Amino acid sequence: MESKKNTKPAKLKIRKGDLVQVIAGDAKGSQGKVTEVIIDKNRALVEGVNLVSKHTKPNAANPNGGIVKQEAAIHISNLALVEPKTGKPTRVGRKLNDAGKLVRVSKKSGEEIK
Repeated sequence: MESKKNTKPAKLKIRKGDLVQVIAGDAKGSQGKVTEVIIDKNRALVEGVNLVSKHTKPNAANPNGGIVKQEAAIHISNLALVEPKTGKPTRVGRKLNDAGKLVRVSKKSGEEIK
């Protein structure tokens, strides 16, 4: 008899809508907005980053078919959140605010990330 492991997905420090910078890989140095976070795989889709060529068959939306450029998911560990004030990448911590709620905090400035 197999036992099921009660594994919860990791709490990720990057969310949809965040401005991030790629810190490793082919797209290193490029910035973009996170459009989707895939929690199970620890990956994120970033606007205009990690573009791959995908061959598509002709269909109603694209009658000619051909080669389409689209974003591929990139691992969360290769992304760093960009601090809104300075525009530089920073690490993310978590802290209780005055209201007693757990919020994300920039490690460089110590300010809350909204």
